[in-house]
Amino acid sequence: MKVTQLTVFLENRSGRLAEVARILGDAGINIHGFSTTEAAEYGILRLIVADVPKAREVLTQAGFTTHVSQVLCVKVEDVPGGLASVLDQLAEADVSVEYLYNISFFNVCFAVRDVDRAVSLLAGKVTLLSDREVQAL
Repeated sequence: MKVTQLTVFLENRSGRLAEVARILGDAGINIHGFSTTEAAEYGILRLIVADVPKAREVLTQAGFTTHVSQVLCVKVEDVPGGLASVLDQLAEADVSVEYLYNISFFNVCFAVRDVDRAVSLLAGKVTLLSDREVQAL
């Protein structure tokens, strides 16, 4: 089985990710999974969404450059070595993995320039997880 992924190319500036999320939310499109990659001047946002054609349409109308591709989504056993087991099978068959990311989760890690400021801004507004809580997931 293949899954359709929507890739969005973004200028690397504050608010662009929020803009994409807002556009999709306003269009009633649920985000099931995502991954971001950044470089000095641009970012790449990979999305698994409920309605790829509609998402692509609203983002293109908003001026974003998008690309559609097929990916493989695997349910990995939640045990030590679960991911390695899948990766080993691909490696043994000489299938190269370009990138991977997690989907279908509600706990999201953010890399920000000023972690302490972000924690202060979000405290009391969202549920912030500690190292210990993340390890217990």
